[in-house]
Amino acid sequence: MRTQVAIIGGGPAGLLLSQLLERQGIDTVVLERKSRDYVLARIRAGVLEAGTAKLLHTAGAGERMEREGMVHNGTYIAVSDRRFRIDFKQLTGSTVMVYGQTELTRDLYAAHDLLNGRIFHQVEGVQIHGADTASPSVSYFCAGREEHIDCDYVAGCDGYHGVSRNTIPASVLREFERVYPFGWLGLLSPTPPVSDELIYASHERGFALCSMRNPELSRYYLQVPLQDSLEQWPDDAFWDELRRRIPQDVAESLITGESIEKSIAPLRSFVAEPMRWGRLFLCGDAAHIVPPTGAKGLNLAASDVYYLSRALLQHYVERDDQGIESYSATALSRVWKAERFSWTMTRLLHRFADQTEFDLRMQQAELEYLESSPAAQAALAENYVGLPY
Repeated sequence: MRTQVAIIGGGPAGLLLSQLLERQGIDTVVLERKSRDYVLARIRAGVLEAGTAKLLHTAGAGERMEREGMVHNGTYIAVSDRRFRIDFKQLTGSTVMVYGQTELTRDLYAAHDLLNGRIFHQVEGVQIHGADTASPSVSYFCAGREEHIDCDYVAGCDGYHGVSRNTIPASVLREFERVYPFGWLGLLSPTPPVSDELIYASHERGFALCSMRNPELSRYYLQVPLQDSLEQWPDDAFWDELRRRIPQDVAESLITGESIEKSIAPLRSFVAEPMRWGRLFLCGDAAHIVPPTGAKGLNLAASDVYYLSRALLQHYVERDDQGIESYSATALSRVWKAERFSWTMTRLLHRFADQTEFDLRMQQAELEYLESSPAAQAALAENYVGLPY
């Protein structure tokens, strides 16, 4: 089999990259380890930067998002029993879109089907060959048969545990990591959201987040110790703890119900450099992970895809490799800024076991400054809606 760009990973990043390239006449093949049903069942992020939403329209996959997505002009920060609002629209002129990753992926699949794009599911044993040569290739097993793809370039969109990053020699690759000493217990509930916009809550008992996927589907999170198990958190215990961590007026209006999904996710900050080795490019979680506090994970993957798709178009249409040569440096510049924002938000809003009284007073002072300072609010809003590509 022959293609111009072999894409490893059929999640949002891989599908979006394929869609953008195929619409410009560049041939792609997507390889995905899981089944299509499995990919569409993943519960993930739901806050899209304006740039991500625009990119979906460019890919021909933004129509349903425009109809059903929820535009948010701001967000709330809660501190103990009070809250204040950060007005994105007023401070930056921009907004964010709340639209679940599951729905976004479904739209990308539908758009991919219209183009008769090639995607192979349930592939195993993927290996990348000759990435540092002029003739890279990818081998894999599908339905028990070994297959082979010759290509011009390989895009690794296969996540933190994928093969792509590990293909880069250890002598070349540098990894930077911060693992946080807590996780997020997330609960999905078929109930109306408690607020019209997200509420980020800082409380002495730990962080909490009130979010949503649509007007009838809510997503809530609690900071919990990493060693906690789901068995320790039946629904009633979750709702009781959430009420303790959010302002009383919000807690009184909370509508609870039986969970339809519950999970505990560890938090980490991670960056791999470089994001290009020869003709292999890394995109999304294959190259970087952020704690979810700043809502940057999916959006960073989208910005990687933006830079890479433009670089490949420049190569094939204009015969100019400047974008390819600068891809890693350009993408990493934005990645590190998003890592800084996510780390800052995590440090600001969570409780850490090793915090001293001084640390707690500094945290309190930062939150009070944020509440009173339009300049501090503007800086948060600028980062939250997304730095320019």
